[in-house]
Amino acid sequence: MQGYIINLNRVKDEDLIVTILTQTSIKTLYRFYGARHSTIHLGYKIDFEAIPSLKSSIPQLRSIMHLGTPWNNQRERMLIWQPFIRLFYTHLKEVATIDSFYFDLLEVCSTIWQKQNPKRVAIEAYIKLLIYEGRLHDDFICFNCDERIENDLTLIRGFLPAHKLCAWNQTFDLLHVKQLFEEQSTIALDDEQIDVLWKILLEGF
Repeated sequence: MQGYIINLNRVKDEDLIVTILTQTSIKTLYRFYGARHSTIHLGYKIDFEAIPSLKSSIPQLRSIMHLGTPWNNQRERMLIWQPFIRLFYTHLKEVATIDSFYFDLLEVCSTIWQKQNPKRVAIEAYIKLLIYEGRLHDDFICFNCDERIENDLTLIRGFLPAHKLCAWNQTFDLLHVKQLFEEQSTIALDDEQIDVLWKILLEGF
């Protein structure tokens, strides 16, 4: 079985509770500490076995193989990947069975993370997630005053649009945000705007 490690919790004697996003489920597994165990980190894609435990309701994580990518050793890219992938944990932690969309989305992101600005990849992926979940507010009605937005706007958590006077935040050109929402592309946004959107994204899905 394969999946992405979306959360790690240390317990007694450096054992770990590991949460893994697979193609069809969110798995919570117990990993015993030991010298012969392979190193695992948040964000790694692994091949593994989930073995039922006689002593606990949490299955054991066994036979771990890291399915690495070239950028796993690039600190700057991993420092963006790890908080991005942790957002999937906070978003899906109460869910047991999921659609393959989330795993497939991470697969696409992982493939192009090396080739493109990873913050842009994450933002474009988040737009796809909002569309999939039916939460993208592309009608451009201000969340605060319920009036249509005709000119420049701002965005808050969940990429909710608002008039710039209704939510004091970075201002965006309406046409640029429309392009982002319609084409799932950040091409019209400069790097400073990308940094702002990245910070909004980190507030949570």
